[in-house]
Amino acid sequence: MSQDPDYSERRTRQRFVARRWGAVCFWVSIDGGERQALNDLSLEGFSYPLDTPPEQPLRFTFSLHLEGIPDTIRGQAETMNHVLGEGGGQLGCRFLSFDDDGERRLHEWLTTHVMATATVRISEQEAAEIVRGPSLI
Repeated sequence: MSQDPDYSERRTRQRFVARRWGAVCFWVSIDGGERQALNDLSLEGFSYPLDTPPEQPLRFTFSLHLEGIPDTIRGQAETMNHVLGEGGGQLGCRFLSFDDDGERRLHEWLTTHVMATATVRISEQEAAEIVRGPSLI
């Protein structure tokens, strides 16, 4: 995979940890493969554990899953960067397109996630603004 700094992932929107109350709640299936736990998710993309990076950037179809919800969000994405850490590696990916109303539904999923995991009470409007807003990191 390219290590070109111009190719690295730089999300401008807030990323959300893909866990709720200690359990993974967001999953991805890539090119129809098995469901894999996500590390994080945003309106721009996601990352998931992967020890060995692809040799070159890849475009692929994805299906996002939210634990306990039969709905699936589908579309196209591409690999952006691979980072090694103490617990292994993670691959960052960027959304290219969504099928149907997938982008709107992803916003709804993330808004609900923010409301459910907030440590202080927030309104749906405040949660939606956090999801749409700039990265706080």
